[in-house]
Amino acid sequence: MKFLALAVVLFGVHWYVIYQFFLDLPTYFSLPVIYIFNVLMVIVVLSIVILKVSKGYKTGYKLFMILTLVKMLLAIVFLLPLFFGKAVNPKVDVINFFIPYFFFLAFEIWTLNVFFQKLESK
Repeated sequence: MKFLALAVVLFGVHWYVIYQFFLDLPTYFSLPVIYIFNVLMVIVVLSIVILKVSKGYKTGYKLFMILTLVKMLLAIVFLLPLFFGKAVNPKVDVINFFIPYFFFLAFEIWTLNVFFQKLESK
């Protein structure tokens, strides 16, 4: 629930800033597409790590690092059109993508840290 609230607030603030200051800059990816990609990646990574660790998988941190690497590779695949010159303003698209990416990565780390601390205290 906290994650969806974070996603909605971050999207709202991000959209507002773009609407107020950068509306005239065309982008290749729309903001909703960027957020859908990032939200789905967070849900998948958190679900897999929490499910595996809850079932007794001992190296949750290692699993998180592997899944984060996979998520980074998928982000590169997602951004491939920018690398091949299909975007008018690739810098703006990259910034629009990585703002939520790093906020959501921080949320993943925080959530898993709390989860692992609760497991250790049991």
